[in-house]
Amino acid sequence: MVNKKQIAFAFSMVDPHNIHVADGIAAYAREHEPWNFVADFETPSLSLRRLADWPGDGIVAMIESAAEARLAASLKVPVVNISGAMAVSTVPRVMADQFAIGQLAAEHLLARHFQRFAFYGLRGVYYSQRRLQGFVERVKQNGSVCSVLEAPSSINARRPWKQRTESIDQWLKTFEPPVGLLAVHDSRAMTILDACAANGLSVPEDVAVLGVDNQETVCRFARVPLSSVSRNDREIGYRAAALLDQLMAGKRLPNRDVLVPPEGVHARESTDILAIDDPEVAVAVRYIDHHATEAITVDMVVQHLPVSRRWLEYRFKEHLGCTPHEYLCRARVRQAKSLLSSRQKLKMHQVAAACGFTDTRHLRSVFERLTGMTPGEYHRALF
Repeated sequence: MVNKKQIAFAFSMVDPHNIHVADGIAAYAREHEPWNFVADFETPSLSLRRLADWPGDGIVAMIESAAEARLAASLKVPVVNISGAMAVSTVPRVMADQFAIGQLAAEHLLARHFQRFAFYGLRGVYYSQRRLQGFVERVKQNGSVCSVLEAPSSINARRPWKQRTESIDQWLKTFEPPVGLLAVHDSRAMTILDACAANGLSVPEDVAVLGVDNQETVCRFARVPLSSVSRNDREIGYRAAALLDQLMAGKRLPNRDVLVPPEGVHARESTDILAIDDPEVAVAVRYIDHHATEAITVDMVVQHLPVSRRWLEYRFKEHLGCTPHEYLCRARVRQAKSLLSSRQKLKMHQVAAACGFTDTRHLRSVFERLTGMTPGEYHRALF
C-alpha cells in the first residue's frame, strides 16, 4: 500500500471562499495522487506555529503578516501561500490576479455606462492596492476619474459604530450621483450599502455597489442583493495544489507569483442599472444584455422599441460610441471570456453556442477583432 502524502490547510475553513479553495486542492489530488488532508474545523484556522514540528509533506497557508512569513520560510516542509495581503511572499504563492479583478470590476460598471466612479479599500493591504490600481487604470482609459477612500484593515470593536462610519458618511456626501463604486470585498460592500441607506442614497440608482469574493450568503441577504466579482477560488486551490506537488517533488520553480484570473462578475440588484439618459437606448441595452447569449439580431431588438433601426443606430453612436450590432458583439465576447476563463472542458462549438454566435468561425472572427487574439490563444494564456 502506497503511503499518501499528508497535506495541511493552514487557513480558515470558516470563510466560504476558502472552502472553494480547499475543493480545488482536493480536485487536483483526485486527478493525480490521493492526499490525506489535515485541517482544524473548530478554530478559525490551523496556525503555522502549530505546524512547526509537524511530520507531514506539505502545507497550503494563508500568510498575512511578516511573522508568519518568517515562520513559513523556516519550516522543513514545502509551503504554498494563497494570501495576497503582502506585496512579497517569502514562499511560492498562488493568488487571484488582483489587478485583473479591479479591471474586470471597472468593465462591469463601464458596461452600465457610469461616468463617475469610487473605490472603497483597505489601507496598507497589497491586494486592495492592486485592485485599486487595476480599477483606476481602466477607469482612466475611459476618460473618467475615481474617488478613493481607504480605511483601516481591521475594525476596532472598541470604537463606537458611529465613529467607524463617519469617514464613509463624509465621503458619500461628496458624490455626484450616479456613481459606480467598487468595494475591496463583500463585507466592506455591505458597509457601503448601510451607509448609503443612512445618507439617503438609493442603490443602485444613486450609487451602484460592487463587491469582491461572491460570498453567496452575504450577497443574497444584503440590504440590496450584492453584485460581486468571483475570484475563481476553486482554480486558486487547484493551482496551489499543483505548485505544492512540484515543490514536494523537489522541482525548482520560477521566482514569481502564480496569478489566477477572476471567474467573472455575478450581477445582482446592486448594479442592476443603466446610467443612460436616453430611455429607448436604455431599453435596447438592457434587452441586449439579457439576451446576448441567444440568437438575437439588431432587428429583433428594434421590434421592442417604438423607433426605427436607423434612429436607434444614431442614438447608440451618440450615447455609447458604437452601433447596436457592435454592442451585441462586445456583450457576447464578454460571455465567451468568462467561459474560456473556467476549467470547464468546453469545445469551441459549445462556447460559440453558449454565447449566441452562429458557429465557431463567427466566434473566432468577432473575438479576434475585439481582443487581438483567438479564443484558443486567450484560453491558453490563462492556463
